[in-house]
Amino acid sequence: MKTNRKNKVIIVDDHLLFSQSLKFLINSFSDFEVTHNFGNGKEFIQFLQEEENLDIEVDLILLDVNMPILDGLATMVWLKENRPDYKAIALSVNNEEDIIIQMIKNGAKGYLLKDTTPQIFYDALKTVIDKGYFFTEMVSGILVNRIDNEDKKLEFKEKELDFIKRACSEKTYKEIADEMCLSPKTIDGYRESIFAKLEIKTRIGLVLYAIKNKIVCV
Repeated sequence: MKTNRKNKVIIVDDHLLFSQSLKFLINSFSDFEVTHNFGNGKEFIQFLQEEENLDIEVDLILLDVNMPILDGLATMVWLKENRPDYKAIALSVNNEEDIIIQMIKNGAKGYLLKDTTPQIFYDALKTVIDKGYFFTEMVSGILVNRIDNEDKKLEFKEKELDFIKRACSEKTYKEIADEMCLSPKTIDGYRESIFAKLEIKTRIGLVLYAIKNKIVCV
C-alpha cells in the first residue's frame, strides 16, 4: 500500500524547551516530521559534513537566528555556499530590519517570529515546500521598502512577465524553459536581460521586485 511521504524537517535551536515544543507541533502535522534537532549551527554543520550524511534527505531547516557558538546568520552563509539546495526558514524573537534583510539575502526562504500562530507557522512550512518562499506581511513590508526601484518605470513584454512569475518559485530554469516551450538559451537571455534591467544579481532580488510591484502575491 502506497503511503504519502512526509516532508523531513531539521530544527536548529539552542532553547531545548522551544525546540521540543516545536518538534511536537510539527509532528502533529500530517505531512511533516522532525528528523533531527541541533543546539547550534556548528553541531548542524558537523552533522552534514559527516560522510554518511552527505546525501541525507532534508526538505526544510528551521534555523534560530540567535544561537551560541555559531549563530543563524553564520550558519545560513555556510548553507548558501555549501548546500544552496537546502530550504531554510529563519526563526527569531527579533524583528530588526537589518537582521531580517541579512538572513534573506543569504538564502533564507522565510523569516518567522517565534510568537507566530500555529496556523501561520504551518502555512509557512507548506508554502516554502510548494512555492519556494514565504514572507509574512511584516517581513514583506520591510523587504519591499529596501528595494530602490521606486523611480523606475519599467515595462515588460508578456513573455518576460510570464518568466518572472515562474522564476519566483523553486522551479529550475530548465523546467521553466520546458513549461514555456522555449529553449534554455532563450530563458538565459530573458534572465540576463531582466536582471540587467532591474540591476539585480539573484533570484531573491527578482522575487522581492515581483512582490513589491504586485507581479506575484505572497
